[in-house]
Amino acid sequence: MKCEHSTPQDDLARARATRSPLRKLYYWTLHWAATPYALPALVVLSFAESSFFPVPPDVLLIALCFCNPRRWFSLAAWCTAASVVGGLLGYFIGWGLWGTVGLPIVQMYHGEAVVETVRAWYENYGFFGVLIAAVTPIPYKVFTIASGMMSFDLTQFVLASVLGRATRFFLVAGLIRLFGARIKPFMERHFELAASALVVLAI
Repeated sequence: MKCEHSTPQDDLARARATRSPLRKLYYWTLHWAATPYALPALVVLSFAESSFFPVPPDVLLIALCFCNPRRWFSLAAWCTAASVVGGLLGYFIGWGLWGTVGLPIVQMYHGEAVVETVRAWYENYGFFGVLIAAVTPIPYKVFTIASGMMSFDLTQFVLASVLGRATRFFLVAGLIRLFGARIKPFMERHFELAASALVVLAI
């Protein structure tokens, strides 16, 4: 995937030069966006983030959409599909490996309170509670593992994951496609705020 904004070496150099962890992540993802491995990196990141990996796929998705805004739809589709498949891995970790794998992952992200919140939403609202959990900016990996641990209906879990993940990723990518280069300077200067704002707008 061709990206005209910079070279991978430039982005890695900027990542080393900044002190902000999130900005380091931004430039690191731009490095992948400017390489031939951009799409595989997005797929792997989206899959892994759904069950254990700490880096959210939104950052790489945003970077890739800046590089090639005409591909926003396919990028969002790949991101959604990989995230949902990765969510199934998280579900089965919670279902079959809660004590040995699932609980330590939840504790690593301090997600115990989130697990109880997801439980309450599911008990009170059923499918719509699962959908809310899938769309909101709670750690998706905690949601998937908690869903398996609580034996949520698998069909409802998959449907909620597809709807929730698609809503988030397609709207984030669509906003980049719509505004394009006009919002890139703001993203460069205020990336932390802009990334959060895009997710809020998607929700």
